[in-house]
Amino acid sequence: MTEIDSQKNIYLFLHGRMDLKEKAMNALTAKGFANDKVIMALPNEVGNVGDYMAMLWMPPNPDHIKIQQITKVEEVEPNDVTGLWKGVSKDDIESILLD
Repeated sequence: MTEIDSQKNIYLFLHGRMDLKEKAMNALTAKGFANDKVIMALPNEVGNVGDYMAMLWMPPNPDHIKIQQITKVEEVEPNDVTGLWKGVSKDDIESILLD
């Protein structure tokens, strides 16, 4: 398992479930991420190689957070809700249950 560097940014994808934001934030801070390192993911702004993504999974009724590390960022033409994240490659590294 990959060691998580909690000093890196982690981009949070709620998939429209704003009602789970506080629960997700609590799970990520319990994992060691500082509140200021958790960034709400936007379609027009992506992270850097080495940063993390945290996705509520599986939509529409997620029961855990899938943590992924960004391995590559390519320039792309943004599309629909995915936006520039379409050009981001990542590896799954861990899951955290939503309590």
